[in-house]
Amino acid sequence: MTVKKFDFDIITDRSTKQGSLVAVEEKIDIPFELKRIFYIYNLNSFTSRGAHAHKVSNQILICIHGSCEVLLDDGKENSSILLNKPNRGVLQENMIWGEMYNFSKDCILMVLSDTHYDPNDYITDYHQFLELTKAVS
Repeated sequence: MTVKKFDFDIITDRSTKQGSLVAVEEKIDIPFELKRIFYIYNLNSFTSRGAHAHKVSNQILICIHGSCEVLLDDGKENSSILLNKPNRGVLQENMIWGEMYNFSKDCILMVLSDTHYDPNDYITDYHQFLELTKAVS
């Protein structure tokens, strides 16, 4: 499984010390049209989120504050990615199982999606996910 990571440009104005800016533009910085943005926060390190795959949706996960780990699994192999920089993202493509865990207390995880929310897009049973990935292979 190839994991696609993104390092977005950081724009910093050091002369006026006005902080840093990270801009993410659809079809330029990310490979799809943006339909939805959401974020999760107020998590503890024992919490796990995700634990599902999408039939259609593709998502980029960006930890804009703090840190967390993301497990991506294609049914054959998996990879764990540490997200701890606000300009770094990882792509969770459709039919890839994803789970987020090991959240820092100050973690804010932002997700960019190429689809609107649809509860029918979710595969929440790992065994069903494995059966579906075998059928596609």
